Amino acid sequence: MGIATFDTINPILSNNKNVQDVSKLIFEPLVNITTDYKTEPCLATEWAKIDATTYLIKLREGVQWSNGEKFTAKDVQYTIDRLKETQSIYAYNVQYVIRVVVVDDYTIQIVLSQEIPFFEYNLAFPIMSSSFYAEDDFQNTEKNISPIGTGMYKITDVQSDKIILGQNDQWWNKENKNILLQNIKLNLYSTPGELYNAFKLGNIDLLNTTNLNYENYIGTLGYNLKEFNGREHIFLAFNMQNAILSNLEVRKAISYCIDKQNIVSNVFQNKYTTSDFPLNFGSWLYTQSHIQYGYNIEQVANTLINDGWSFSYKYWQKYVNYRTQRLNFNLIVKASDNNKVAIAETIKSQLEQQGIRINLIKANDNQYNSYIANKNYDIILCGAYVSANPSLNTYLGNNNIANYYNEEVNIIMQEVNNITDENLLKEKFDRLIQIYNADVPYISICNSKEFVACNSGLAGEITPNWFNIFYNIESWYK
Repeated sequence: MGIATFDTINPILSNNKNVQDVSKLIFEPLVNITTDYKTEPCLATEWAKIDATTYLIKLREGVQWSNGEKFTAKDVQYTIDRLKETQSIYAYNVQYVIRVVVVDDYTIQIVLSQEIPFFEYNLAFPIMSSSFYAEDDFQNTEKNISPIGTGMYKITDVQSDKIILGQNDQWWNKENKNILLQNIKLNLYSTPGELYNAFKLGNIDLLNTTNLNYENYIGTLGYNLKEFNGREHIFLAFNMQNAILSNLEVRKAISYCIDKQNIVSNVFQNKYTTSDFPLNFGSWLYTQSHIQYGYNIEQVANTLINDGWSFSYKYWQKYVNYRTQRLNFNLIVKASDNNKVAIAETIKSQLEQQGIRINLIKANDNQYNSYIANKNYDIILCGAYVSANPSLNTYLGNNNIANYYNEEVNIIMQEVNNITDENLLKEKFDRLIQIYNADVPYISICNSKEFVACNSGLAGEITPNWFNIFYNIESWYK
């Protein structure tokens, strides 16, 4: 494998995506995320929500660090303390943790400052050894180049241009896994260009990238490609406090106008995928359902006419309470994001072809953030980086982007916070999806993709998602 612009193998300190990927082979979390974004035990064997802000977590006994030392609750407490004092990408996971209580060697209590829906998903951060670092040298470059972990592999050699991983003989799960790859060599490169070239030359076997133009660097032949939904979700939000957009029939008509496949094809050359719901990135809680108001230009005029609108003087209009209402909206987009500007321009064109007038406002970053904060927009094009956590608070919770409120949704959103039965939870989310599709407070447009390219010499069951590209690595071989 290869790592470009390497910083440190310490996953808490690294800002390098390749390092974050590889670190999952060396370090383990309390809770794993599966290929379909469920939680499963790892260093934690079980967890319970004691009250709205308190969790009790039982840890796996008999786990050793790769140097033979015992893994205990103090390591978890230590890791959370370090996360809260660094700029780590994992600091988000513990930002609401106000106290970690070590009950005994294999039990901890975590206290939060507020209720966090599905907090167990936040426990998917790498655990570090409390005994490996002295209190004052956690960020010492020389020391953190070769930290110890509890994972399948351990660091066996470090050189200026490569890091070698070997099987961890201390791994707690080795009896259940027949690991075929004895060693993994991580070649270190100065630039992404060198990394791409190394893959093209066959010097590395696997390449994970979010670069939509990867084919310009590695070509199109001689390797196998895995595509999967990435973290970026792009969507339109309607301001439900707008007098006209509060009308469901108007939102339905707008939804009928939007050809998502055309957007994905023309803006992203099919390197993104169309989306119908925020959890449509592979989550087990999302079921593909019939989209009631998808692209159907024949239904635009029928919907509006049946709702009392008429088209005249280049506008759809309706006379209501002695006033003329027109389908003429401001659409806000962030000017600095070229892809989203292209999407917004396409949407404007699609809507105006059906007689719905759009004033496209390309806002600078500060203006855009002000529109979001104050919700003083008609329609806004948004992008959000989803997490494995299936909480829909951003879209359906209090103070959501669309000013959307539905009494049944509000009740379900409270219920799902405390449901542990998978079948019941799935049933509740199916109902949320059904209401989302029926009420159209948002229009999901598309999701990003990520790509894993594998040279033909690498075989085995390769089933990546954006959280982890190494599922089933024990079956890989060359």
